[in-house]
Amino acid sequence: MTLTQLEAFLCASELGTFTAAAAHLDMSQPAISDLIRRLEQELKAPLFHRGSRSLVLTAAGEQLLPHARQSVASAAQGREAVLSQMSLAGGTATFGLLRNADYYLKTDLAMKFRRQYPKVNIRLVGQNSSETASDVASGVLEAGLLTLPIDDEGLEILPIARDELLCASASKQRVSSARAFEDFLATDLVLYDAHYPSTDPVRRQLNEQAQLIGKSVMPEIEVEYLSTAISLVAAGFGDTILCQASVSSLDQGLGIHTIPFETPIFDVLALVKRTGTILSPATRELARLAVDSLMEHQKGKDGTAEILATENQIERFLDVTL
Repeated sequence: MTLTQLEAFLCASELGTFTAAAAHLDMSQPAISDLIRRLEQELKAPLFHRGSRSLVLTAAGEQLLPHARQSVASAAQGREAVLSQMSLAGGTATFGLLRNADYYLKTDLAMKFRRQYPKVNIRLVGQNSSETASDVASGVLEAGLLTLPIDDEGLEILPIARDELLCASASKQRVSSARAFEDFLATDLVLYDAHYPSTDPVRRQLNEQAQLIGKSVMPEIEVEYLSTAISLVAAGFGDTILCQASVSSLDQGLGIHTIPFETPIFDVLALVKRTGTILSPATRELARLAVDSLMEHQKGKDGTAEILATENQIERFLDVTL
């Protein structure tokens, strides 16, 4: 039973003749008759009483009629949904953002996208980069902008930009010169992303750096949000680590001072998508808008990140098509 057969059956039942159905569907009358005949053979039952001027449904035809209508209508709705998605007149864009994306984009991405594509639904998820990577790999999200390192199984990754990570302290003495990482570890530490002590990209870098010198990262205070960590550092409870992009947002009255590490550490921002996947037009445009916003801000006077990817690399990553 094919959709074409059901369409021919419905048209013949509504118009009353195979000839009228053929004209409506732009087919020949023998072709319509053949579609109905093969459908009847499959169902092992006649669908029309033949012989009179107008076709009349048999009992079997009456039983098939509502199901045929539902199938043809569902197919039409599915076709319309796909066409709307492809033309950005509908569908849903799903995209993940690193939790501190505002520091790098300096724009309301959802508002900006919605103004350009008012008929496209948005699912914009801001969370820890390790969760974004997992959601993209599993298909919950189509793509994302996150920080590295992450577990990359099942993912394609394109590094976009990098921003230096700084030591932040309320003590001027501890940030008077480039900070030795060993000295940083020996200080009371206030670290954020407490829910992701081993998978958060910044925490992973700290753990790896500590391992190289035979030390461990042992924070005295762990909190979930960067804003909470900043408040604690300002109150003198310890030192933390901040991306350079966030420093300009610090309230100068807090008295927090920053300094690079002797051996630089970086936030590397990257686009990710599932291996082998083709992004929907809606998600592709949302990802492009995120990258454009990142580039626009970071190339301006207040940008702090070094751009790593070329425009051609970004376009190739986003625009792979069938």
